[in-house]
Amino acid sequence: MPVAGDGGTMLEGYRVLDLSGPLGWVAGRILADLGADVIKVESPDADLEEIDWRAFNVNKRLLRLDTKSVAGRQVVDRALAEVDVLIETAQPGIPADTWLEPARLTAINPGLVHVSVTPFGRHGPRAHWRGTDLEIMAASGAMSLIGEPGGVPLRMSVPQSHAWAGMHAACGAVLALFNRTSGGSGQHVDVSAQVALVTALAHAPTFVDILGTVPDRAGSAITGRSVHGANFRAFWKCRDGYLNFVVYGGPAGRRSNQALVEWMTEKGAALGALVDIDWIKFDPKLAQQGEIDRLEEPIAAFLEGVNKQEFLDEACTREILGYPVSTTADIAEDPQLEARGFWQYLPAPDGGSERHCGVFYMENGVRPEIRHAAGNGHADTHGVLSEFGFDAREISELRDGGIVAPA
Repeated sequence: MPVAGDGGTMLEGYRVLDLSGPLGWVAGRILADLGADVIKVESPDADLEEIDWRAFNVNKRLLRLDTKSVAGRQVVDRALAEVDVLIETAQPGIPADTWLEPARLTAINPGLVHVSVTPFGRHGPRAHWRGTDLEIMAASGAMSLIGEPGGVPLRMSVPQSHAWAGMHAACGAVLALFNRTSGGSGQHVDVSAQVALVTALAHAPTFVDILGTVPDRAGSAITGRSVHGANFRAFWKCRDGYLNFVVYGGPAGRRSNQALVEWMTEKGAALGALVDIDWIKFDPKLAQQGEIDRLEEPIAAFLEGVNKQEFLDEACTREILGYPVSTTADIAEDPQLEARGFWQYLPAPDGGSERHCGVFYMENGVRPEIRHAAGNGHADTHGVLSEFGFDAREISELRDGGIVAPA
């Protein structure tokens, strides 16, 4: 039976066994943040001080278990009979895949929500392929759209595929649990990281289906807004970084454009082609590239003399559609996140403390606390195994045999 969680959160009472590698870490973190009791299984010799592991596996209890051994897998089988969700990232076609075959696990626990996260999915001609973030980003088509026109494809600055795959896996797990509570049985949720990233391409795939054209790299420009193929600038250099602003159409865009021009006028900026624009009649769908270039030139010159905080203040006051481009340092010092209690300090490996991203939502005005720190110092071997029906003698034998690590 599920055990109750520590807080009155959405998935309280559900228990999750997380056997995953990096592709599944975010899924377990999301379910833990939603209140599920997530037990992260790691081998006794795994390095748990790596920064990504700590960030994505916080809020989970830890069980150090050798799942490559027969005895270790028998421990997992006993646990699977008691949990609601399993998250795993075993590659199809390797020995671990046979052990985690969906049909076998369903026989152990018919109500189990079994979540598999792999680079390309568990079926099809690429099911056996491995893939790092770089390969998955390339295979999804995302890299074909990142970079300068005529230049080479680029990757994002930090890995993205694991987060997208984990987000979709968590969503699939929650939907499968909902189905089960509505009278259904357990399900196998098969998540492809490649497919998860395709959804991040927004409207780009529809260009192929509807227009028969393949979008290409446009640098920092916004494409697809003009029937004549004009690109619209989205990022602008300012005194201390970059700003996001687009010359939009429609009622909101026209109002935003006009508000920016009024600000420029008050500051005595050169307006150039902006002087002659009737924003009520302006329609970006019909704009030619030369027209857009002439409008953007004075805007670029003006924004180069503005800093990020000044732009944010004026955008809020004047209702301009735009925002400063935050760096990681900006996010770390963001007053909005601080005011909402987003950050939480937890014990670090060196005995000090480390700041973590908190739970991603607030419930009835309260942000749930992170219940479990990350790392080996917070393993709960005896407690976890006892909950799965292991007695003191069995736990001692597992420890003596090196199957589980001491707490």
